[in-house]
Order: sequence, then C-alpha cells, then structure tokens
Amino acid sequence: MNYKEKITDLYKIMMEGRMLDAFDKYYGENVIMEEVGEDQKIGKALNREREEKFMAGIEAFHGMGVDAITSDEAAKVTMVENWMDVTLVGIGRIMMRQVAVQYWDGDYIVHEKFYHK
Repeated sequence: MNYKEKITDLYKIMMEGRMLDAFDKYYGENVIMEEVGEDQKIGKALNREREEKFMAGIEAFHGMGVDAITSDEAAKVTMVENWMDVTLVGIGRIMMRQVAVQYWDGDYIVHEKFYHK
C-alpha cells in the first residue's frame, strides 16, 4: 500500500466509528502529535490516552467526512482536510474542521500536526 492508500484506509476506519482501531493500526510507538500552538505529545501510549479522553467527551457522533486528501510519496507525507459533526459533553453540538498533516516511516505515522480554528 502506498501512503495515500494508507491514509485513505485510516480515515475509512475512523468514519466507521472505529477511531481507536485506526490509531492502533497506523500510529508508531514514538509518535509525536501536536496541535499547532500547543506542546507536542510524544509516545503512542500518551497519545492514545488523549484520544480516549476525546472519545469519552463525545455525547453523540453525527458524522465525519474528508473534503480533500493527498500525499507526497517521495517525502512520506500525507495531508487530509476533514470535518467531524459531534455533540460534546457540556458543550453541545459542534462542527469541527481541520487539516491534518502526517509524516510516515514505513507503515506508521511518526509525526502528525493538526491545523484548525
């Protein structure tokens, strides 16, 4: 599978509501994840815990989609523009939009940056 096929599969799994399965399959042990402007989170265990906390805060999942997806196979980089419609506990229903940039090493994402407003 090339990187575009891998990131497409990752988002397919996520859109099926299996976000943690996608995380377990495609993220490396020493993955670095960061929201632009915030501190980096390093390591799969810490980032999985962060993902679990986010999932626990979802009261209702209304849908998710991908607007654009691309890859630079030589540079081992993928980029996804996506949205998620959720109701968050204590916040209410929101539409989240972001661009995520993934840097790969072999079969695993080793660094991911999230750009959103």
